[in-house]
Amino acid sequence: MNAPSEPRLQLDLPIDGMTCAACAARIEGVLNRLPDVGASVNFAAERVSVAVGPQTTPVQIVEAIEGAGFSVPQRRVKFALSGMTCAACAARIEKVLNCLPGVQGVVNFANETAAVQLTPGISDEQAIIDAVRAAGFGADLLQGATREDDKRRRLAQWQAEFRRFLISAVLTLPLIAQMPAMFVGGIHDLVPRGVQLLLATPVQFWVGWRFYSGAWKSLRGGAANMDVLVALGTSMAYLWSVVVTLGGRHDLHVYFEASATIITLVLLGKLLEARAKARAGEAIEALVRLQPQSARIERDGQVVEVPVAQLHTGDVFLVRAGDAMPVDGVVIDGESSASEAMLTGESMPVDKRAGDRVFAATINGSGLLRCRACGVGEATLLAGIIRMVAQAQGSKAPVQRLADRIAAIFVPTVCAIALATLLFWWWRGGFEVALVNAVAVLVIACPCALGLAVPTAIMVGTGRGAAAGILVKNAEALERAEHVKVLVVDKTGTLTIGRPQLTDVVGLAADESEVLRLAASLEQGSAHPLAFAVVDAARQRGLALSVPTGLQAVAGGGISGAIDGIDHVLGSPRFMREHGVVGGEDHIGALADAGKTVIVLGSRGAAIGLVAVADALRDGAPAAIARLADAGVRVVMLTGDNVHTARAVAREAGIAEFEAEVLPADKARRVVALKSPAGLVGMAGDGINDAPALAAADVSFAVGSGADVAMEAADMTLVKSDLGGVADAIDLSRATLSKIRQNLFFAFVYNALGIPLAALGLLNPVIAGAAMAMSSVSVVSNSLLLRRWKPGIR
Repeated sequence: MNAPSEPRLQLDLPIDGMTCAACAARIEGVLNRLPDVGASVNFAAERVSVAVGPQTTPVQIVEAIEGAGFSVPQRRVKFALSGMTCAACAARIEKVLNCLPGVQGVVNFANETAAVQLTPGISDEQAIIDAVRAAGFGADLLQGATREDDKRRRLAQWQAEFRRFLISAVLTLPLIAQMPAMFVGGIHDLVPRGVQLLLATPVQFWVGWRFYSGAWKSLRGGAANMDVLVALGTSMAYLWSVVVTLGGRHDLHVYFEASATIITLVLLGKLLEARAKARAGEAIEALVRLQPQSARIERDGQVVEVPVAQLHTGDVFLVRAGDAMPVDGVVIDGESSASEAMLTGESMPVDKRAGDRVFAATINGSGLLRCRACGVGEATLLAGIIRMVAQAQGSKAPVQRLADRIAAIFVPTVCAIALATLLFWWWRGGFEVALVNAVAVLVIACPCALGLAVPTAIMVGTGRGAAAGILVKNAEALERAEHVKVLVVDKTGTLTIGRPQLTDVVGLAADESEVLRLAASLEQGSAHPLAFAVVDAARQRGLALSVPTGLQAVAGGGISGAIDGIDHVLGSPRFMREHGVVGGEDHIGALADAGKTVIVLGSRGAAIGLVAVADALRDGAPAAIARLADAGVRVVMLTGDNVHTARAVAREAGIAEFEAEVLPADKARRVVALKSPAGLVGMAGDGINDAPALAAADVSFAVGSGADVAMEAADMTLVKSDLGGVADAIDLSRATLSKIRQNLFFAFVYNALGIPLAALGLLNPVIAGAAMAMSSVSVVSNSLLLRRWKPGIR
């Protein structure tokens, strides 16, 4: 071991991917070849202890481990931030986080959180909190237990700010009251200057202290934010007025009303902005509120009520009519229906009987259900939805990069323009005019609108998606979905239900009910999926099945036995022909052309009826394909089934392009081949075999009933097993991106017009302050209009 002469750090890292002692030796050898490093791997604990000297960094340690073919698992954590006042603050915190070793962070200014991915052993939660506090802001680890605490903290903070605003408004009103006389009649000082000084001083230094504090913290951290602009602008107007008042210069104007009104209006804007941002984040709050707090479970032969947090997998719980399901489970007794609208957006109740799945927070109908818990705590579907929505809202869309770059240099640029304005007007028209115009430049500029333009729209859009059963993995996926021009769909489980169902019964020598009853009687002992479909259909129709005698499976695709003393045989058309059973050829041909599997029932050498089974098309599939076509999306079906079945399904669904007998690996290659500069390629699938194709697509959609691996590979998950959700997701993406463009346009145009007008002396500072206060509120309010979006609207 090459132990460092002067150990700087002692790291203890978890390792993924080790399968034997040779792996441990390889990692040890790779690390010990680094300069100033001493490493010891514990294979049993799957960890490595590393002493690192000054010549090697922790990041290089992680890179060396990954270069050897192993990985250091990272942990995702979320922090609630405080002290941010504009996008520049968010950019500052993000820069601080990303400078920490082993840390990648994304700050969401809109919901005041930081989503952090850290490497255990190199960094930890406390190091992140300390770094944020050193930058002049506050950070607290955000967990399920602290979500309510954070909500209470924000409410208390808002109420305190609201009280300050009321006091500020009362003190400012007499100053504002004299402004009409100034503008119309040129009359100044209706309120004595001494009284103006007394009214404006507490507004400037007590109510406005938050701006001074924020400005100091920002400058101490090496950046500048909106607080710097407000503090600088109002201080200039206030101090000028103080000098003029105390110096007895009645020939000069005072601007106490400007400094006090600007602070009051900016504070009002911040209050309205906070309220609007809270509404933008209501999606997660609504989901959290759905979770019941208690459950009725069977314990020691008694039914007791316990907190939901105490439920374990395997516990048996009871759900009364009208109650919410406490956790995910499987019905073991009882029949009812459940409203799953809060998870899927589907208004129609879903029937529940023994063997059916139930989900936390869904509402039981009129029956009593006895269920066994199979998903508790963070393993419930609801918890997964909350986690996914929070992850999407905390991510950053590519379209935000331009706004971030501008926000990073915005405040210094505005300060430079204000200084140039001051010098120009001082040279041109005197210091008083120069002061007024420079203050107007400082207070009209608003980096907040730029910082809120993208994240607020993402928050509302992902929230609306969750309410409609569309779960977005990240903001980038939501942005890309707008540009999907080709959608590749899997057949089985995506276009179709995914299990065989009885579609047709044809009576030849008996009526349809008798044909189905006889076929189901023969099939009830079989484990074949087609047999299940026939038997299930007969039972749903209430047919009384007979117990066959002499039942035997015949090699080659058939089954025979006696029912009510009469011999019957059941099998494929080919099998029946080989055994001398004839009849119904025209019906057989028509059903086969429709892509259905035909089963013939015969007795005494003649066919007495036919049953047809198929993996039926989902009810909404043709309408979904039509919606996608209307949206300019070309749909291509890929399936491993034969050409005959593929053609029939494509024809029924309204799909013009399809490929049959495609292997899973070939699906991924076909997805790649469809890519073009004209637009992105999307993929919708539900099975394990779809995962490679989902990963290869530009945007991927996993159908809700699908396999976990498909959902892991997908960018968006559709809780409902309905292809219409893909059309909804693309429509939601387009609506969200439209709002983002509107917000960015407004934010850019507002500043592009407002700052020059102020510099040219065409804006009064009070009007400029009011406009600045309302600009961010306007952006958030525009994002809130996304709440009107509804799924299924063409």
